[in-house]
Amino acid sequence: MAWTSPAASREVAHPPPALLNAIKAVGIPSSAVSIHVQAVESTKPLLSMNAQTSVQPASLMKLITTAAALDLLGPDYRWTTRVYTNGTQNGDVLQGDLIIRGSGDPRFSQQDLWQLLRRLRALGIRQITGDVILDRSLFAPYKDDAAQFDQKPERAYNALPDALLLDTKSVLVQLVPDAARQRVRVTLEPYLTDFSLSAPTLSVGECGDWRSQLGLRVEQKKIIFAGSYALSCGERTIAVHAYPLTHNEYFDSSLRQLWLEMGGSVHGVTREGVLPAQAQELTQWQSAALTDAIRDINKFSNNVMARQLLLTLAAERGYQPASKEAGAAVIRQWLIAKGINAAELVIDNGSGLSRADRLSAALLARILQVAWLSPTMPEFIASLPLAGVDGTMRKRAEGLTVKSFAHIKTGSLTEVAGIAGYVTARSGKRMIVVCIVNHAEAGKLREAMDNLLQWVYENG
Repeated sequence: MAWTSPAASREVAHPPPALLNAIKAVGIPSSAVSIHVQAVESTKPLLSMNAQTSVQPASLMKLITTAAALDLLGPDYRWTTRVYTNGTQNGDVLQGDLIIRGSGDPRFSQQDLWQLLRRLRALGIRQITGDVILDRSLFAPYKDDAAQFDQKPERAYNALPDALLLDTKSVLVQLVPDAARQRVRVTLEPYLTDFSLSAPTLSVGECGDWRSQLGLRVEQKKIIFAGSYALSCGERTIAVHAYPLTHNEYFDSSLRQLWLEMGGSVHGVTREGVLPAQAQELTQWQSAALTDAIRDINKFSNNVMARQLLLTLAAERGYQPASKEAGAAVIRQWLIAKGINAAELVIDNGSGLSRADRLSAALLARILQVAWLSPTMPEFIASLPLAGVDGTMRKRAEGLTVKSFAHIKTGSLTEVAGIAGYVTARSGKRMIVVCIVNHAEAGKLREAMDNLLQWVYENG
């Protein structure tokens, strides 16, 4: 399909008055709003407003990372975590080290680790006399830190990537109010050895903003709730990033607990290292397909998984150890191969959890058009939240007839709000929609964005 640069296209329609009124009502200048709407088979926009302006996209950046990954890696791409030894097995004793080499699996979980260790037990291994060596050398050491973005390192969305990432280095804390004993019961999943919990006090009154009342603090091997938790909140679960622990410490704590439960023992320490040349493979664990990972990334806006995916792109193109800069370079090469000039594009970490990212609404629309024309289009579309149904769009578009007719990724940061994806119009046409707002009051336009989707549904 021939493509006419959006910069050269005249604007063919004005934004709907209701949208302009909503923008004006919250005091946002129209220059802070970028919109691009066009049919998937068209080279000309139906609606364009500041579409060439370079803006912060927030999590809309994930659309580029996942679209590139589907095309370059294929929907059935899988990560393989391998286990080796440099020793020998005598009976149920492994005399030597156990080496686990990470492949960057973004969804490697406690259940997966349990399955991997069960395979070791099935080989007859019970006792390991040497060390457990964790080889995470596929990815370069990450230069960011968990507090860098918003000084909230305990939030799960701030987890950092790693070649041997386990459960995004986060834990789930279940809070259960016990009125009879006037306390709050807290439990940890997964259970980590030598890890402790300090419960909040039980309070009365409305539940309200219960998270901010908890007084959450994370120390080396301790989660402390110095605040309170209302009885009216009932049973709740909160994800906590165990950021004070290194990736080695988190992995070690989980592995030793699971291995102990299986009747196994490890005599040595857990340390970081590189796979020895003479090591022999014992077993491996293969992840679910890439399509499962991009569903989590797009429907639930998982940041660390998107970061893992960007690094995987670099590693698979020979950039080892992989860096986020190399991943960004791979995506730029992919765009060039697709005939897309992306001079305004800035990719920091692939997730959009960054103030450095930049793109234009027109560029994102063009990439969405390329994704639509790709053989992997069905997998890409299926990864996007369905308006009013699931993911980050589950509670959006309520009461509108566009509900269930729009696959839309959301983006949200302080001073950034956006939507991008596809609408199946009443006419049957498939429409690309991108709307991004960069302004202190951006969050107040989410309802107006839903109404834009409705307008596209009716007019596309």
